[in-house]
Amino acid sequence: MSGLVTARIEALRAAMKRQGIDAYLVPTNDPHQSEYVASHWKSREWLSGFTGSAGTLVVTKDHAGLWTDSRYFLQAEQQLAGSGIVLQRQLMPGAPEHLTWLCDKLVAGSIVGFDGALFTATQVRQMARLFYDHQIEITHQYDLMGEIWQDRPALPLTEVFEFDEAYTGLSRAEKLAQIKAAQSTDFLLISTLDDIAWTLNLRGSDVEFNPVTIAYLLVGKEVSYLFIEKRKISDLLRTRLGADGVLLKPYEAIESFLQQLPAEQTIGVDVPGTNIRLHNAVSETQLVQHDNIPRRLKAIKNETEIGHLRTAMRKDGVALTRLFRWLEAQLAAGTKLSEADVAEHLDGLRRDQGDYFGESFSAIVGYGPNGAIIHYRPEPGNCAIIEPSGILLLDSGGQYLQGTTDITRTIALSQPTDQQRRDFTLVLKGHISLARARFPQGTTGMQLDAFARQALWQHGLNFGHGTGHGVGFFLNVHEPPQGFAPNTGRGGAPIEAGMLSSNEPGIYRAGSHGIRIENLIWCVADEENEFGRFLKFETLSICPIDTRLLEIGLLQEEERQWLNDYQARVLETLSPYLEKDEIAWLKEQCNPV
Repeated sequence: MSGLVTARIEALRAAMKRQGIDAYLVPTNDPHQSEYVASHWKSREWLSGFTGSAGTLVVTKDHAGLWTDSRYFLQAEQQLAGSGIVLQRQLMPGAPEHLTWLCDKLVAGSIVGFDGALFTATQVRQMARLFYDHQIEITHQYDLMGEIWQDRPALPLTEVFEFDEAYTGLSRAEKLAQIKAAQSTDFLLISTLDDIAWTLNLRGSDVEFNPVTIAYLLVGKEVSYLFIEKRKISDLLRTRLGADGVLLKPYEAIESFLQQLPAEQTIGVDVPGTNIRLHNAVSETQLVQHDNIPRRLKAIKNETEIGHLRTAMRKDGVALTRLFRWLEAQLAAGTKLSEADVAEHLDGLRRDQGDYFGESFSAIVGYGPNGAIIHYRPEPGNCAIIEPSGILLLDSGGQYLQGTTDITRTIALSQPTDQQRRDFTLVLKGHISLARARFPQGTTGMQLDAFARQALWQHGLNFGHGTGHGVGFFLNVHEPPQGFAPNTGRGGAPIEAGMLSSNEPGIYRAGSHGIRIENLIWCVADEENEFGRFLKFETLSICPIDTRLLEIGLLQEEERQWLNDYQARVLETLSPYLEKDEIAWLKEQCNPV
């Protein structure tokens, strides 16, 4: 593989030379700023051999470097070995450290190139400002991968299907009407795939994990246009879309269509989320910076969606109960199981529940020290064998017609140590604190993030990831705008009634263990009085918490009561769907403390 990577890097350098480019950037993005991308856009992976889900490759005339963060250091070291590509250890995920490196290495007058479809207008502006002081120019006109990747995968042609209003609670016409009522322009450009899927009640399988289809959408006051490969739309669906005022255009026609719209018509563009090529296809006199209306609307889950999501949570709870019982029996029998075996078995148990479309992300099964690697992914044939000792962290989720799930449990496989019990209990205290929070309307995720950390802080402990993220409804498992985080990025949005988020504090001790407890929580109205409107959370995930890992003395009475109430609800909710011996096992797990 290393020889193949070397040849591909040299082919890129030759293309750079032809275009007079001194450095070329290859990100992980697609033109829609998706977290997971179709094979057609996995250019960084094809060029470098590195398969991690985050990272930027920078190629100059005499250097090739891959910038990625600590989640992928070990993986990158292994996959880049012998390729000549240098691993550049990024301090913070997503930080533009490669740009400052280029400022130090390139001389005045150098040109940095990249495919503008893969960078947002905001990213390009920030890059241009940084490079200006160093007299470095940029060009985003060249998709050099299109020149050198001879067997590049085609764009997927998987058929799109209509997501029934019985699940969504709102028809396509109603959603379009909401958007049109909120938009201040003649047209609104939407390029994010999950927002298009939500708006039109469409789902697909063009990318892994997220049930979306590759398209662009232009919402007009009178007529809207869906830019998509027409072979993916059945005649019946085409007719139904047309009845709601949505006409089909070829996917690749989006730029020319924008350029040809009458000059007097205004086009709303979400600049931070739109690639620079689309942004520049709209004339300055037509372009109006506009918020992404569907993103804001879809974050508020309606009662129909939540009703179905309760079913998805119950299905997940049944699958996980059966998994943990199976794992306990297998280990007791001396069966050798790998972390990947556990992930595969859980996927099968979820599939048995019906209406299942696959994982919502690749399951994190971290045994012992691997649990301390926050985004660890077990690979078949290259992962740990689970023994009947220590602890196991399992973070997983599913995509059901009834909704998207994401849940983490940490379980004891033997008598836990005092440190493990204390770590687990402090994490649980933080989880309960956020789950029980009451707060005034307008409170941000950054403010609420501290609730989940306070117990850890009191013992000089912390964790290096956000406490939670928004979750879609049979859509992306990571859904903006909201989140619980100690910064104004993901934590800057107010938490509003109707939002569905994860609650997942943790603690990680390198070389020893990792602990994380995650449920999905739904924000609901609490009360309104002379001090304003107050909100609270309802926990939706249904799966027992392993009380064998508790240090009971650290729990306050209200925390103990919350835990006992939660365990009782788990038992009551899941029992009707379990066999008699499974119920007996679950009762043991849910005994009050």
